[in-house]
Order: sequence, then structure tokens, then C-alpha cells
Amino acid sequence: MTHKLNQGDHVLHVDTLARVEGEGGMHVVVKDGLVADVELRIFEPPRFFEAFLRGRAWTEPPDITARICGICPVAYQMSSCLAIEDACGVTVPEEIRLLRRLLYCGEWIESHALHIHLLHAPDFLGYAGAIEMAADHGAIVERGLLLKKTGNALMTLVGGRAIHPVNVRVGGFYRLPTVAELHSIRPALDRARDDAVATVALVGGLEFPDMVQTQEYVALRSPHGYPLESGSVVTSSGRACGGAGCGANVVEEHVARSNALHAHLDGTTPYVVGPLARYALNHDQLGPIAKQAAHDAGLGDECRNPFQSIVVRAVELVHAIDEAARIIDAWDGASAPFVDVPPRAGVGFGATEAPRGMLYHRYELAEDGTILDATIVPPTSQNQPSIEADLRAFVQDRLDLPYEELVRQCEQAIRNYDPCISCATHFLDLTVEEQ
Repeated sequence: MTHKLNQGDHVLHVDTLARVEGEGGMHVVVKDGLVADVELRIFEPPRFFEAFLRGRAWTEPPDITARICGICPVAYQMSSCLAIEDACGVTVPEEIRLLRRLLYCGEWIESHALHIHLLHAPDFLGYAGAIEMAADHGAIVERGLLLKKTGNALMTLVGGRAIHPVNVRVGGFYRLPTVAELHSIRPALDRARDDAVATVALVGGLEFPDMVQTQEYVALRSPHGYPLESGSVVTSSGRACGGAGCGANVVEEHVARSNALHAHLDGTTPYVVGPLARYALNHDQLGPIAKQAAHDAGLGDECRNPFQSIVVRAVELVHAIDEAARIIDAWDGASAPFVDVPPRAGVGFGATEAPRGMLYHRYELAEDGTILDATIVPPTSQNQPSIEADLRAFVQDRLDLPYEELVRQCEQAIRNYDPCISCATHFLDLTVEEQ
């Protein structure tokens, strides 16, 4: 099929999106040359993690929520720890915060390396996937795998293992890595930094479709530097967010086509979380090497082309590696691996920056620490309305493309967000009416 879509009525339909985490599809309807409907269909079954947490002890969320995602378990652990500690009125000491930040760096390294080299680069280089790309660009694939290996090694060293780390607990860690153990990974970080800088140069030279994202950007901003493990919510419009972050401003709704909730600010405004939002609101906090790499790649103070998210992710990859090295070089141990977090009745909030964007947790605790209610707002569910908005504008401007090429480019537009669909499908809205 090679005819243009601006002639008559057509449907673009992809049953299962490739090179994303989880299962979802795309459905676009064109009528008389106009885009009539766009749907990102998430049909992966919901997994009810919020319901699982009700009735559990306040100490359990880090281990339970880590199982939501095998790519970014640290994000779920850190957000849950912050929320529980907030509810219990506890702030961990600086050395524990730094160790959490170091663990988070490992997750950013492995996740960004995977997305850039194996999931997104094939779109720009004209291949169906990483396996096909490896035949002609083996060095790129190998570099991505080595970078991911470094991130995994850092997560294993600090978190106990790379997938669903077991060393994280409310209040800190079960065990502290020794200074010698941390310094053992420094040579790998030095090599990884060079590879990451080369990655920025590579992706900065790709050709990008022209597109400007108009949605509001939302991210954390932290006094401790470029946001990872903590921070306060800020927006590109300067929208005021209270002490609980934007949790009170975010309204989630269920739509029939999706087993993940759609999120809007104040119930009406779609917004974007993730690398572009973080960069726009925090580029001044990047380390010097990452700043130089961004400048050399042609990034300004803000990037609103979603296709260039691959460049911003590469810059963040440089920063995460450099930040990990900085923390290790300054590390001289901690007085204890954790602080006690005694239970009390209350409501707590926690937000961190997962590789794909801000991840928000809210818990309500009983006096004995039993979890009465849990709310988890993942990045992909927040980005869903914006993904559909991108597709709507993208398709409308490219109706003269052949059908197969337009479908390919639409899938690429979705992969700009590196969606983690499995992360998003955990809601439960259950009402029981007794008669």
C-alpha cells in the first residue's frame, strides 16, 4: 500500500508496538484528510499494586513497588521510601541521601543506555531493530551494552542486585558498601564517561523531523543538583505547587481504551515529564562535562523537539556517570546504614525522577503503620495524553507520506517517550454496592 492518507478515510493501526517496555498499540483515524481520532491503546492487564499495598506494613513498599518495573525499580523504591519517611516525620542523613543518589545514577545509566542504543537508535538509522542494526553498526550496539553493564554493576554494588534491588529499606540501606568496593568501579565509570560523550556526539548528528512540543513541562528541581532522588515540583509555566508537590493538581481519569490512567494538571492540561522537561527546567544544574556535551550537540537552554529527546537522554547519561564518579570520590563512609522510621498515623508524599520522568507516591498510614491507602502515578501514565497530542499533530502534517512510512514514523514518535507500559498498568478503581 503506497497511496497517500490525505485521499479519503484511513486507519493507521499497530497491534503491538515494538521496542517499548510492556504491551500497547496505536490507533489513528483519518477522515477526509483530517485526523479524527488518536489512541495509544494500553491493553496490558492492570496489576493492582496500589491494592496490594493496602493493609501491608509501612516497611514493605520498597520491596513491593520495586516489582512494578525491572528497568527502573530504584525509582519506585526511592519514591516509596520518601513518601513513607514523610508520613512518619523522618529525614535521612546526608550520607544516606548521597548513597541513594548513587544507586539512582546506576539506574539512569543502564536505562538510558538501553533506550538510546537498542530501542531508539534503530529508528534514526533505518533498521527494524537492534539485531538488524548490529550487522552494520556493531560498535554502537556493543557500546550500548557496555554502558548498560556499567549501570547494572553500580546497581548491584549499592543495591544488592541490578533487578529489584534487595539492599534498600525505609530509612536507608541494610548494608553499606565499603570505600574499597566503591572505588573498584571507578575505572569502569571513567571508560563509560568517554563512551557517553561519544554517544552524545553520535545522536547529536542524527537527522530529526521538525516538531515543536507545546505542552507544559513538569519536573523536580533540587538544591542538590540535577534532579534524581529528590526535589520539589516545578513547571515550565511557573504553576504553583504546594508542599505535597503537584499531587493535588494532578487529576487522573480512566479512559476505555487504556488500562492505564490518563493524567492532567487541574483536570484539563496535558503535560510532559521526562528528559525534555528535566533539561528545560534544570539545564543549569548539569555537570561541566554534560554541559559541554550538550553545547557541542547544539542544545540550547530548552529543547522542545520530542525527537531530540534521544540527545537529551545522552546528555543525562554523561551527567549520571560523572555524578556517580563524584559521589564515589568524596565518599568516606556513613555512621550507620539506616535510621529508624517508627510508624505513626499520617499522609506522606514522595517524588523522584525515574529515567522516563517524575514518579509520584502518596501513602496514608494508620497509627501502627498499616497502609490505609496508596497512590502511585508513573511517568508513562502522565505522558499518555501528550503522546496522543504529539501523534495528532505529527500525523496531520504528514498525511502525504505513504502509509507504511507514516506508521513507522508514528511508532518512532511514541518511542520518543521511552514508554514503560507495564509501569503504568497498576490502577484499581473498585466500588462494591451492597443491596
